[in-house]
Amino acid sequence: MTQSLTLRRPDDWHLHLRDGAMLEGVLPESARHFARAIVMPNLVPPVVTGAQAAAYRERILAALPEGARFEPLMTLYLTETTDPADVRTAAASGLVKAVKLYPAGATTNSASGVRDFDRVRGVLETMADIGLPLCVHGEVTDPAVDIFDREAVFLDRVLDPIRQATPGLRVVLEHVTTAEGLDYVRGGGPGIAGTLTTHHLIINRNHILAGGIRPHYYCLPVAKRETHRLALRKAATSGEGCFFLGTDSAPHLDSTKEAACGCAGCFTATNTMSILAHVFEEEGALDRLEGFVSLHGPRFYGLPANEERITLRKGEPLALPAKILTGAGPVTLFDPGFPLLWHVET
Repeated sequence: MTQSLTLRRPDDWHLHLRDGAMLEGVLPESARHFARAIVMPNLVPPVVTGAQAAAYRERILAALPEGARFEPLMTLYLTETTDPADVRTAAASGLVKAVKLYPAGATTNSASGVRDFDRVRGVLETMADIGLPLCVHGEVTDPAVDIFDREAVFLDRVLDPIRQATPGLRVVLEHVTTAEGLDYVRGGGPGIAGTLTTHHLIINRNHILAGGIRPHYYCLPVAKRETHRLALRKAATSGEGCFFLGTDSAPHLDSTKEAACGCAGCFTATNTMSILAHVFEEEGALDRLEGFVSLHGPRFYGLPANEERITLRKGEPLALPAKILTGAGPVTLFDPGFPLLWHVET
């Protein structure tokens, strides 16, 4: 049985770092294992312009622990007033690696997102022209659509029309949660990829609701049926280059998670690599873990794979804190519900 595994240092292609005291508290958890991360722009106010992205990047770098090696890959928040020229300039400078599409009201801090997609057509055409990826939160917000169906409906109502109208647009369907989403990515050609989160490989909707409400498993897109979870595990461990890791690690204070109207998000930055090693070992696919966390993402984004290596070793159960204490308050770490035996050495 494999007891150790060395692979290129991984990247996280979907990460929330927040700002201020929360940023300072959670950034070390990602920088410990990951070399780079696509950083989400849904701050308040959102990161809309190249100048705002540059300022946010500086705040992230200033919050890094001494000696940490971590590169934030910046994104812009797509609004109906986004300037195509600013997007082109920010991308040409190397600062911005993607633009993020939030349908208005789809998730945390998405009120500034897009309602009328005709109003962002110029930005999308510019992105297609320069090869800048569009990262998509793939859910409709129509209240008539059941929350468990919103990803599948989005593919037909929104994403496919966007791609048909904008040939050459490169798209990342983020945090895929359904078999329909997986099939759409698989059939979409080389211009589309899908990120898969750590927590959606572990939990289904029963984990959130059965036997009592568990707010720290509540996320958006919400976890689906067990059949979808198993499909996600199969995709993650398949070796298919169109799928790669985007944790969507999303820190929220316990006071805002454990509330009458709790926030959506699971915080997985600390233990993602140990959880993934467990999953890939169970699926007999440890030899494919490096592709999922270290190779497929850079290939899609046109970046070199990291040369630095990490080693995972199997041993005694990890003793991880239940909470990460930040200057803003405590953040509960995602609990996979089983002992973690894989230790990460960097």
